[in-house]
Amino acid sequence: QVQLVESGGGLVQAGGSLRLSCAASGRTDSTYVMGWFRQAPGKEREFVAGISRYGRNTYYADSVKGRFTISRDNAKNTVYLQMNSLKPEDTAVYYCAASNKYTIPTRDYEYAYWGQGTQVTVSS
Repeated sequence: QVQLVESGGGLVQAGGSLRLSCAASGRTDSTYVMGWFRQAPGKEREFVAGISRYGRNTYYADSVKGRFTISRDNAKNTVYLQMNSLKPEDTAVYYCAASNKYTIPTRDYEYAYWGQGTQVTVSS
């Protein structure tokens, strides 16, 4: 079992930045592909960004490409999501997730472990 805990959410004005963190604990001896998803009120959960097991590859949703950066520090069992140039439409609960796939999945059912989420609110 892997436990994931997100932090770093909050309220920010449009154009601002936030950095989300996701700390993993439990069975972290197996390195996982990590992803960030988000879910806005009344909408389905959507893929935001993913990073391969050792950080060599990343993948982003078109809506965040060029604004968000995913990274990881395996020594600290932590994944980050740097969010710049935030827009009101980025408002959502952000979740990190871990997958034992070998490529970066974009569908939520391909992720086995999930955090509880952290709220990001961007005001206009």
